[in-house]
Amino acid sequence: MKQLITQIFTWWNGQTIGTRFFTWRKGTKVGEDELGNVYYEGTMTTWGKPRRWVIYNGYAEASAIPPGWHGWMHYRTDTPPSKEHYVAREWEKSHRANPTGGPNAYRPPGSLAVPGERPRVTGDYDAWTPGN
Repeated sequence: MKQLITQIFTWWNGQTIGTRFFTWRKGTKVGEDELGNVYYEGTMTTWGKPRRWVIYNGYAEASAIPPGWHGWMHYRTDTPPSKEHYVAREWEKSHRANPTGGPNAYRPPGSLAVPGERPRVTGDYDAWTPGN
């Protein structure tokens, strides 16, 4: 029941009821990535190309799409990563979603989100004071 209510009233938490119906009628599952996102291709076309979309596993966050699937979603390749054998090079890091705004975001020293005091300014910078 909770999932149905979430699909009716939220668009950022997975798929909506409209997307579920559209996917059921027009979509063909193409594959799934390591994060649990599911990718579809439709029978409808957009500018002569088949429509492609993703159902996110959790919140709708575009940076949660790995590079191979990003290329397929944006028509840079017609072969989805699920249909080709891809081996990452030794120097490639695994995909990581953008942490900005979340608990894993970078917070420099002196930030309001970091306890403590801001480091003293050094160098040729003079802080403005009224009356100077």
